[in-house]
Amino acid sequence: MRIFNNPTVKKISNFLLKKEVVIGLYILLALIAGAKQYTHHSFNNYLIYKYVYWHTVDSQNLYLNYSEYLDSNHYGPVFSLFVAPFALLPDGLGMILWNVANVAVLLWGIFSLPLSLRKQILMAWICAHEALTALFSFQFNIALTGTILLGFSYLIKKKEVQSAFFIAFGTLVKLYGIVGLAFFFFTKNKIKFILGGVLAFAVLFALPMLISSPNFVMQSYYDWYSSLSHKNDLNASLTSFQDISLMGIVRRVTADVTIPNTPFLLLGIVLFGLPYIRIKQYQHIGFRLMLLASTLIFTVIFSSGSESPTYIIAFAGVAIWFLVQSSPKNGWIIGLLVFAFVLTSLSPTDIFPGQVKEFIRLYSLKALPCTIIWLTLIYQMMTVDFQRHLIADK
Repeated sequence: MRIFNNPTVKKISNFLLKKEVVIGLYILLALIAGAKQYTHHSFNNYLIYKYVYWHTVDSQNLYLNYSEYLDSNHYGPVFSLFVAPFALLPDGLGMILWNVANVAVLLWGIFSLPLSLRKQILMAWICAHEALTALFSFQFNIALTGTILLGFSYLIKKKEVQSAFFIAFGTLVKLYGIVGLAFFFFTKNKIKFILGGVLAFAVLFALPMLISSPNFVMQSYYDWYSSLSHKNDLNASLTSFQDISLMGIVRRVTADVTIPNTPFLLLGIVLFGLPYIRIKQYQHIGFRLMLLASTLIFTVIFSSGSESPTYIIAFAGVAIWFLVQSSPKNGWIIGLLVFAFVLTSLSPTDIFPGQVKEFIRLYSLKALPCTIIWLTLIYQMMTVDFQRHLIADK
């Protein structure tokens, strides 16, 4: 097309595809979101995170409702150390730097992937709006996405101990991180990976004892389990801001909140696991990246705890899936990305009229494009020869 040959358009394109521009954009988004929410006194999530540290220091139950904030904490005890540097600062500065730290981990993960720099930058652009949505809620999901990416990248680079660390860290902070074990079969040094994982879990499990006590930390892990079990029972709802999942769509469309998660999870696990039978494809980086994308999307669309800011995890998977596709990309692939960007990423914004936004939320439709893309991805993983197709450049 002539427009892309225009010198001005080329200059703008070249500018936007610079790594430092993307990094600057993410830092700017973090600053804007943090400052805006602070001035509007809308930072309840940050207060929850902050008091995980203080309650750990004071040996107070981490999973009760406290007067300092609404709702309750659902993060593991080791989270107290991660949030400590920010909790010690004044709220305004702490929450802004918290956002900056989260996008730093996400970008670290993106730029660690076995993709060309251009594709890494495009991935960052594709995820930018979904990251902004999570930044307004001060969501740790941004950094969690980065840790999953890092767990994958280090394993691909045959750095099993580093990979195991990020998987252990993500798991002990928010359980979602355990999905990094999906990459286990991509390493030849399985014993090294297992030993590294055991060591990382042991160290991270015990680390909060440095600012509290062994008895308190042990009790906190038990309380965490009880809290998550209770939360899971409450997630299924026809009106809440959670359950933005495949199960949520079915429950809300049928107006039947009693529909259980189990049948969906069993079917999802079977479909997720099917590509593993294609052992000869493991060696191809395209196949590996597709499994990474599948893992990121699966984690969200099959979780009844998923809410709008959780979709930074799934959208990173959508971006990877799209960028791994062979070129030129067909209309179906491009259409699915546009569908996901409009319905998944933009639906919470004022671009949509209020009634339309509420309709999308009430029927968990934010999950629909990601579900369709995930099913498409599974089909591709089962049928494509990755030696000849969908080969990601390095």
